[in-house]
Amino acid sequence: MMEWVRELPLIPAVAFLYVVIWLRAGATYLLGRGARKAADRGRMAAFLHSPGVERATEMINRWGAPVVALSFLTVGFQTAANAAAGLTGMPARRYAPALAVGGLAWAFIYATVGLVAVRAWFELFIISPWGAVGVLGVLVVLVAVLLRHRRRTGGTLGEPQPARVDQPPVD
Repeated sequence: MMEWVRELPLIPAVAFLYVVIWLRAGATYLLGRGARKAADRGRMAAFLHSPGVERATEMINRWGAPVVALSFLTVGFQTAANAAAGLTGMPARRYAPALAVGGLAWAFIYATVGLVAVRAWFELFIISPWGAVGVLGVLVVLVAVLLRHRRRTGGTLGEPQPARVDQPPVD
C-alpha cells in the first residue's frame, strides 16, 4: 500500500482504507450485478432461470453474507466473493452489511499489522490448524490483558498512579 497511509494516525488510516474497500469491493459487486443483467438478456437467460441455478442463487443470497464478510480476512478471495455476490444477484440489503463488517476488519488489519501477519497466520493454519487457533487465542488473551491493564491504570504503562483517597498509601 502507499507509504503515506502507514504514516497516518490510526483512525484516519482506518477511515481512508474503509472508504477504499467500499469503493473497490462495491464496484466489484456492481460489476457482477451488471454482468448478470447482461447475461440475463442473452442466450444465458434460460440457464440463469433454470431450477438448479435458481436454487443455488437463493442459497447464496441467503447464506452468502458471512462468506462475503469473511472474505476480507483472506488474500486473493475477496474479489471473487464480491463478484460472486453480484453475479448471483445477492440483494444489496444482505451485501452491504457484510461489506460493512468485513471491510472494517480489513481496514483495521491493513492499517495496523498489515496483510503480512494475516498471510503468515493462514500459512500457519495450513500447516497446523491447532497451532493457528492457539496463536489466535494468545492474541485475544494478550489484547484482553492489555485492555484490562489500561482500564485499571488509566492508560499508563509504567508511571505510578497516585493513591486513591479510600486506600492507605503504600510504603
